[in-house]
Amino acid sequence: MKRAFFDRHADIVARDLIGVDLRFDGVGGLIVEAESYDPEDPASHSYGWRMTERNRTMFGPPGHAYVYRSYGIHWCLNFTCKDVSAVLIRALEPRHGIETMRKRRGTDDIAKLCSGPGRLCQALAVTRAQDGMSLLKPPFAMREAREAAKVRRSVRIGITKAPDALRRFTMAGSEFLSRRV
Repeated sequence: MKRAFFDRHADIVARDLIGVDLRFDGVGGLIVEAESYDPEDPASHSYGWRMTERNRTMFGPPGHAYVYRSYGIHWCLNFTCKDVSAVLIRALEPRHGIETMRKRRGTDDIAKLCSGPGRLCQALAVTRAQDGMSLLKPPFAMREAREAAKVRRSVRIGITKAPDALRRFTMAGSEFLSRRV
């Protein structure tokens, strides 16, 4: 993948990420769920174009990992996009390094390895240490989908600001979503 893929509006990037093969240090799978955020969105960390130490990576170039802790508990992996926007990676269909993921997550249930942003980061061993890293070089690896996935669009999960915005993109029929559509 090239930087130009991420140098677009977050809604377009989020939709086009569905079906992409994502790996971190060789472990990963197909992206089946993503949510988009931009500075006009009150649910976004960059809302109002306000930079903080936490969201500084969002103000950098497209194609980088923006990693933050949610509710002080779980790491969340986002991809930076054009104009201070980002896409939260909510779920993967595990394909690579499944045994490693099982050990990291402490479960044999393949459907629970990467279904949710916190589980996904735990399974891939993504932490704040990866914040700001380029998605275009190791330890990240991404391969565009071989064929276009059937994508569904719905409201995002777990937010109170702009809860009706249709900015959640999921792979139709996937058994690996964080929550059914």
